[in-house]
Amino acid sequence: MLVCSKSRTSGSLKICSKSIIFEPDDAVKPILKILLKDCKGIGAVEERGHNPFTEASCLDKLGDQTAMVAAILQSRLARTCFDKNSFQHVTENPHMECVAEMVSPLVTNAGHVCITDCNLYFQPMNSYPMHSYVNLCVFTVCVKGLEVFCTENDLCSDIYLKFYSTKERDELYYYIATFLENHIAECTAESYMLQWQRGHISNYQYLLHLNNLADRSVNDLSQYPVFPWVISDYSSTQLDLLNPASFRDLSKPIGALNTERLERLLERYRDMPEPHFMYGSHYSSPGYVLFYLVRVAPEHMLCLQNGRFDQADRMFNSVGETWKNCLEGGTDFKELIPEFYGSDSSFLKNLLGLNLGRRQGGGRVENVELPPWASDPDDFLEKMRLALECQYVSEHLHEWIDLIFGYKQRGSEAVAAHNVFHPFTYEGGVDCDSIEDPDQKIAMLTQILEFGQTPRQLFVTPHPQRITPRFHNLSATPSLSSMSPSMESFEDLTEESKKMAWSNMNKLALQSCHKIHKDISKNVLYRHVDSTLKMFSKENGLQRSVSFSNMALSSCLMLPDDKIVVCSSWDNNVYFYSIAYGRRQDTLMGHDDAVSHICWRDDKLYTASWDSTVKIWKCVADDISSNKRTQFDLLAEFEHEAGVNTLDLSPAGTLLATGTKEGTLTLWDIASPLPLNQLTCHSGKIHQVAFSPDSRHILSVGEDSCLVVTDVQTGMLIATVHAEQEQRCFCWDGNTVLSGGMSGDLSVWDLLSSKVIHKIPAHSGAVTCMWMNEQCSTIITGGVDKQIILWKPEY
Repeated sequence: MLVCSKSRTSGSLKICSKSIIFEPDDAVKPILKILLKDCKGIGAVEERGHNPFTEASCLDKLGDQTAMVAAILQSRLARTCFDKNSFQHVTENPHMECVAEMVSPLVTNAGHVCITDCNLYFQPMNSYPMHSYVNLCVFTVCVKGLEVFCTENDLCSDIYLKFYSTKERDELYYYIATFLENHIAECTAESYMLQWQRGHISNYQYLLHLNNLADRSVNDLSQYPVFPWVISDYSSTQLDLLNPASFRDLSKPIGALNTERLERLLERYRDMPEPHFMYGSHYSSPGYVLFYLVRVAPEHMLCLQNGRFDQADRMFNSVGETWKNCLEGGTDFKELIPEFYGSDSSFLKNLLGLNLGRRQGGGRVENVELPPWASDPDDFLEKMRLALECQYVSEHLHEWIDLIFGYKQRGSEAVAAHNVFHPFTYEGGVDCDSIEDPDQKIAMLTQILEFGQTPRQLFVTPHPQRITPRFHNLSATPSLSSMSPSMESFEDLTEESKKMAWSNMNKLALQSCHKIHKDISKNVLYRHVDSTLKMFSKENGLQRSVSFSNMALSSCLMLPDDKIVVCSSWDNNVYFYSIAYGRRQDTLMGHDDAVSHICWRDDKLYTASWDSTVKIWKCVADDISSNKRTQFDLLAEFEHEAGVNTLDLSPAGTLLATGTKEGTLTLWDIASPLPLNQLTCHSGKIHQVAFSPDSRHILSVGEDSCLVVTDVQTGMLIATVHAEQEQRCFCWDGNTVLSGGMSGDLSVWDLLSSKVIHKIPAHSGAVTCMWMNEQCSTIITGGVDKQIILWKPEY
């Protein structure tokens, strides 16, 4: 309320950085603006028994505008509370209230946040007691903020809340997750990465998710979502998306694309005193964002430019000219914004009829000039979207992610990639809370906001490449057309049958159940803790029962010709049993401790042992199934720091994955004794590891009840799923997992959502082993209940 000598006027008082603005409720009355530099002090008016401006005496002592604004604002926040009369329902029960700021482009609005068992409210200090509320939201947790994305049914727009402490932010988020039933938690970067790699989300969607996770928001121009330039051809009449020359090198930042300019920048960088930085401007800043959006958000540009538009020749006049300046300009290194790959082309057109000035040639600044290959703005955006999703970009987008969100963002990798910006642009580059002088603090924050900010780092290891379909040019090999179509049709049919089987994995039907051991079954080929191997025919029942030693068997397999069974034992040996001759044919004594797992591929035997080694053996005999002793030569030995409990070969047989008793997963090239990648991904013993059918990922399960997906190319842990109970064994197709747990149930997992989509009662005790045929049409499980169960998916 404004009190004069003869009258009173109600309205809103707004405290700005350089002035105080009073806006009367009566629209007929004028708005009053008082410059802070003209204020000698603010008098306190006591009314109805309380003093609303008790800080007035302190303001005279502060003597600077910043302190004055802060004191008035904090006083107003302290003396008010959320007006509960604004609740949508009288039955709502408030659970928490705190002070926060709602962030919008170039403006932060202080107010009160309140959460009830139904809604989340924000009540701003200005225009009090007006309010907004949200009841169906997705929430993203930022450094000291919370971004609220409203559903289509909500009347309010998305809001970005900034808190004064992470404690209050975390407490509010707790209540959101507790009381709002429709709250949808944000996925992790690793989860989105897996979805993107598998083609379940587009390049555009993935980049939006990464920007969101890195605290980039359209409500904050200083941290606006950043997208890459992907096209480099803006002069041709036709855009060729099959020609690599049409695209920008995504492995380099904008500043490193021009070799001559880069040399000049590096020379300056070497001669520069601390702190070193290569680029004097950033790739994303409020000025750059509004450079692109001036035609649809002129008010923001006027606010940023003190009421004026930029000079006409420096406006966003042409896509081609802008790209050329980004390549050649000494201080222009900007990337793009999401709008270039969206569907709304209004930012390219002067639909508001703005007077944006005249260029030196005399022409008025109107619509943005488009490349010759675009017929109109909508066609331009459509081709930009096609370019972003095309094969070339999909194969190289991970390189740009490494620069902006990943391991090349900071440190020595950033220096090597010529990707070093001013220290102030990085998260944690300056501790503003330690600056006590308010003027210096405001100046520092202003510099950071205006210069631009680097996104929060999401990845610290190389980002894996996207899995892209392989295109075959059949016309280039006419001989293929003369081939019999039966083989090609058979392969297509097999793949389709596999997909159908996995899509129906939640409809497993029990075919038969057999109890063929007197004690615990350990493997679907029916190895036994009393060292007995039992061979069973589904049609004819038990066929053979063979005992090899006085210690239990650990693993067994049948060779491709179905004539030899190979078993490993805890007595350190590997046994070969001839089905044709009905006897033990040979014994391989190759380890100093228990042999835990074996694998056979291309006449080679792979053995894993608790003596911390994996060995590869080559069969010397021409026919291993002959009634003769067989010699095995040791081809390679892979040493580990702990006992090896499991192993798996990639489908091509070139890579080896091993899991140890201490939870370490190691990836090997079988041609080299040195590991390609190694990481501790479990806190206990790894029970099983397996490559995906395309060899891009490795899934492992362990004693810690976790399912972990690791990228083969980079060694990056890209997904960790916490199960309710320990999972002992599994089969998977790269997206869906069928696992057996300690309770005896089979679980069908969707790795993309990290959820169990179906549970199937199976054994009365832990499921200890699982086998699936190549067509994925038959599954066999074994458990501690001594049962062998055969399953088939129902179609």
